[in-house]
Amino acid sequence: MRAALVGLLLGASSLGASVPARATMAYVTNEKGNSISVIDLDKLEVVKTAKVGQRPRGIVVNKEGTQIFICAGDDDTINIIDTKTLQIIGDLPSGPDPELLILSSDGKLVYLSNENDNLVTMIDVNTRKVLGEIPVGVEPEGMALSPDGKILVNTSETTNMAHLIDPQKKEIIANILVDARPRFAQFTSDGSELWVSAEVGGTISVIDPMKHAVKQKIGFAIPGLPKEAIQPVGIRISRDGKTAFAALGPANRVAVIDTATKQVTKYLLVGQRVWQLAFTPDEKYLLSTNGVSNDVSVIDVAGLKVVKSIPVGSFPWGVAVSPQ
Repeated sequence: MRAALVGLLLGASSLGASVPARATMAYVTNEKGNSISVIDLDKLEVVKTAKVGQRPRGIVVNKEGTQIFICAGDDDTINIIDTKTLQIIGDLPSGPDPELLILSSDGKLVYLSNENDNLVTMIDVNTRKVLGEIPVGVEPEGMALSPDGKILVNTSETTNMAHLIDPQKKEIIANILVDARPRFAQFTSDGSELWVSAEVGGTISVIDPMKHAVKQKIGFAIPGLPKEAIQPVGIRISRDGKTAFAALGPANRVAVIDTATKQVTKYLLVGQRVWQLAFTPDEKYLLSTNGVSNDVSVIDVAGLKVVKSIPVGSFPWGVAVSPQ
């Protein structure tokens, strides 16, 4: 009896040890499908599709990996999605046409751009109430927060500015002119640089956030493509600060940039109309949403090559990855 009990316990222990860790997931908003595609990053395939609000675009996952926040632009709201059930469990009062959003470092606040109202809105996640609205330029879109949480950034597409905001005082501290139609903003991990893409201008402005000045601009040239086809949007910079990646829209490429020299070292051919980017937590892969080909490209970061295309829903726009 004792031997049998020991064997049973050992067997249970062995079974418990063999249970795999929960897979890391990527969540892709399908702008015209009114849905999100859930990608298992171990299998590199879609494992579920869930319906969300109308015209979903910007998306973030909280640091616990329990909730997803999605800009449902045509519903004028932020959907809160439970990651286990993929059901909408609530909404945040975004105001009209929310486009991009970010979370504060403690996850208690959502900062988002309201394109039609020319506002940056601050919302308390727990109380689901608006804490402040900051007037910015025309057609606000890109949102970024410095690593220390002291500088909030919004880009306005029509005003062609990056607005630097003090989130505590809820006021603009600097307006920095960039090239036409700025769409996205990204800080380096040490906070020393702010990179802003200009879709129509075809450049990335590298900004010194302390001096409130553009220190350098990065341009792009792809043989055989007209300049107007090269439209930078999403940007991601590696944690070590050595490499940046830029999605180039209808150029169907992701540019690889040496951050020290600010030179493009390679162009990676991905799907059609590449829009936004996201690293996996270990930065083994970079994912790109390709809006016209309705897929996500998986880029091997070390090898700098595309290793897979994953079909998703209609017009994929944003992508966010759950924490490890």
